[in-house]
Amino acid sequence: MNIYDALRESHEEQRAICTQLLNTEPNINERIKVFKSLRVELEAHAAAEERFLYCVMMMDDSGLTSSRHALAEHHEMEEMLEELTTDDPTVAGWMTRAKRLCDQVLHHLKEEETKFFQLSGKILTESQKVSLAKSYQEDYLRLKNKYANQ
Repeated sequence: MNIYDALRESHEEQRAICTQLLNTEPNINERIKVFKSLRVELEAHAAAEERFLYCVMMMDDSGLTSSRHALAEHHEMEEMLEELTTDDPTVAGWMTRAKRLCDQVLHHLKEEETKFFQLSGKILTESQKVSLAKSYQEDYLRLKNKYANQ
């Protein structure tokens, strides 16, 4: 497994949870549960990805701009998550903001898979791709457990 295989697994999970969230009935318990799983997935993925792909890419001149862009998108999604976390999921407008978050997530994933992966694939060696996958997965699982228990 290389870093892209590992990241795509989480990307698929994010897509599935976004779909599930947007299809929840106005049942507050179900919505809170699904939203929490999305928040945990996004936070764990972003932190591990930033540490084990973006930071590496920022060390190469040709990866700097695209890494900064991806980090900015992570920050935007983090702010959206924070806003949704502090609001009651039954209030008017919550699902509209949740849809905006999911749209941003889907945009980011598509851009990453169609542009960032190709660029980084030219910069990283094959052994780096495998090594980074292992480090990413270990940190991602650790963080997922940490955030799920908060």
